[in-house]
Amino acid sequence: MKVNVLRLDHRRVRDARITTHVCLTARAFGASKVILSGDQDKKIMENVRDVVKRWGGNFEIDYCKRWDKFIDEWKRNGGEVIHLTMYGEAVQNITGIIRESTKDKLVVVGGSRVPSKVYQESDWNVSVTNQPHSEVAALSIFLHTLFDGKEYEIDFKNSELKIIPTAHGKKVLTKYKNSEIDDQ
Repeated sequence: MKVNVLRLDHRRVRDARITTHVCLTARAFGASKVILSGDQDKKIMENVRDVVKRWGGNFEIDYCKRWDKFIDEWKRNGGEVIHLTMYGEAVQNITGIIRESTKDKLVVVGGSRVPSKVYQESDWNVSVTNQPHSEVAALSIFLHTLFDGKEYEIDFKNSELKIIPTAHGKKVLTKYKNSEIDDQ
């Protein structure tokens, strides 16, 4: 099962930081790709590609002007759509059912206002709490639950940088040398 993320209604000036965090979270928690809709933002796309180059893996980012047509095509090709919203079924109750299907998944995270078509066209509307919160938090919790914690074991191939967990300080491996940096 491949998992892609559709970020709705990106606004270049206002949403650069939160959209970047959606992309980084999607990558770190096991998604294969993020598709941006809304404003086309080449800078974010370049930044995310640079992260993949330095930190490894096969993560992709793309732009789609018409999110509605993208969702329609995704479903026509046999994929399932999961919309993360505070109005949906509880993540802890529904994710096991979603995981049972091996079909590719498109996880939709909102922007300023989510059109009703997203709610209607989604196979599942999933809530991570029924309180206002960040789409980054919802995405991380949903992916963690969907992958049953296995995202901790992802080996990001072809990386230039790798963090070695330590109790104190920082240990970073590079392609060319092993360097230790004091965390002060």
